[in-house]
Formats: sequence, structure tokens, C-alpha cells
Amino acid sequence: MRINIDENINLELIAAGHATGLYAVIEANRARFAEFLAWGDNAKSLENFNNYIRNCELQYQQGNDINFVILLDEKPVGKMGLHYINTYNKSAEIGYWLGKKDEGKGIITKSCKGLISYGFRELGLNRIEIKAAESNVRSLAIPEKLNFTKEGILRQADLVNGQFLDLVLYSMLNEEWKS
Repeated sequence: MRINIDENINLELIAAGHATGLYAVIEANRARFAEFLAWGDNAKSLENFNNYIRNCELQYQQGNDINFVILLDEKPVGKMGLHYINTYNKSAEIGYWLGKKDEGKGIITKSCKGLISYGFRELGLNRIEIKAAESNVRSLAIPEKLNFTKEGILRQADLVNGQFLDLVLYSMLNEEWKS
């Protein structure tokens, strides 16, 4: 599956063939990502990351998650997905990360727009959430730009590298989505 975002950006369903390219992005950004992302054993080695991708494929088959590689000019630059898909409540959560060298180009904002539209139109979702650490200014800017509603703070909701982080919860309802 592929979602075309613009002439240079595409979201492609994650697969084993993406492992080396995505892992290179992780390696180049490991210290920066560690501030807000709990990698666990998923990214300690290329072998672990391949196992993670196999798990992503299984989660997709089970209808729980849809994980995409963000491609810029056909090269992996990050990852994005719809997570915790709840078919009964018609809800999901968006998660994303992007290598530093590609920040500031609108890639995440544009990709979120495409993924949100896919979630509402193709999956029939009613609610999509974005959560980000209170101190993650770049990630918090995305739901703000997309006119999500800030619902509040989830206190100490994410354990990252031995520290609990407060998360800001944003949501968008299908009836509110304008793109």
C-alpha cells in the first residue's frame, strides 16, 4: 500500500526491504530520538529492527496498527503510523518520527494530512489522536498546525529511558477534518 502525499513524499507500508534504510536514519539520530522515544530492544541492531518490522507486518494483518515508511524522493527519512486502531470505537493514534536532516520541510505535516484523510475516508475512523511529550516542541507543533483540539495533559503517561514524561493529548474528529 502506498499513499502519495506530493511529488516528492510518499508513505509506503513498512516491509523488510525498508529495514536497512530506516535503521540508518535511526543510527544517525539515535541520541536525539532517545529523548522522546522508548525504543526498547526494537532498534539495538539491524536484526532487532528486522524483528520489529515483522511485528509491524503482523500488527497490520491483525488490524491493530498500520505502519508506513516516509519516503522523500524514494529514500526512507522517517516512519509514521496509525496505532491502537479500535474498530469498535472507530479511533486510532498517529505516531511519527523523522531524521533531523529532513526537519523543517513540512514532511510530517503533509504526511499527517494524508494519513488523517486515509484514516477518516478509507478506514471510517471517527477520532484520531496525537500525543507528544510536553517538552517535544517540534512534535507538538504538528497537531497545532493541523487544528487538532488540545484535550489536556496525560501525567507521567510515557516511560522513556527510565523517566516518566507528561504527554499532551490532541484529537481530531472526522466531522472536523477539512482536508
